[in-house]
Amino acid sequence: MNSELFAAEYMAQPATAPGMTQQNAKSIKYAVNGECYARQGAMIAFRGDLHFEKQGQGVGNFLKRAVTGEGLALMTVRGKGEVWFAHEAANCFILDLAPGDSITINGRNVLCFDPSLSYEIKVVKGAGMAGGGIFNSVFTGQGKLGVMCEGNPIVIPVSPQAPVFVDTDAVVGWSSALQTSLHRSQSMGSMLRGGSGEAVQLRLDGEGFVIVRPSELRPEKAAGN
Repeated sequence: MNSELFAAEYMAQPATAPGMTQQNAKSIKYAVNGECYARQGAMIAFRGDLHFEKQGQGVGNFLKRAVTGEGLALMTVRGKGEVWFAHEAANCFILDLAPGDSITINGRNVLCFDPSLSYEIKVVKGAGMAGGGIFNSVFTGQGKLGVMCEGNPIVIPVSPQAPVFVDTDAVVGWSSALQTSLHRSQSMGSMLRGGSGEAVQLRLDGEGFVIVRPSELRPEKAAGN
């Protein structure tokens, strides 16, 4: 059978080493030899002797959805084989963390990660429950983290001279060393008149970067987290 469907760029090749690799712009392949972690429901295919186990409430710091509203429902993939992860055709990227690195990622943007990474849900400093409860996932350690983004991400440098203000519904993640606070860009009078829909942003100060996506979170997806 002949078709451009069978071009080399579309064909899955056997893994040459354990770990995470980019399959294409929309998916990540993980060659498992032991275990890895991924968001529940993200597996689109696998081959080999692999087993999938849902992480329950309160196991380590893997799932705190009931407490934070921004929990990340995870599963453990164990065994030996290859598994492909994707989510609603979102763009996928691999972050390679070196010792001492730390990054804060919105739970809805996490796809998969190495078991060597430490993971914890934290409240965003300066926001708290007064800001509707802004919680993100902080990853530290050495290993790879697969993240996803609706559309092409925008990475904005942050410096002490140039703080960055981001919509809380559009932010994907940022350097964990940055300081966060809430910023109100509307006067009370404007808010009482209905406002512009852009009343509060997350302010990031320090030295690092912030990642945003080119759209705000849709209400139906927020409810599904």
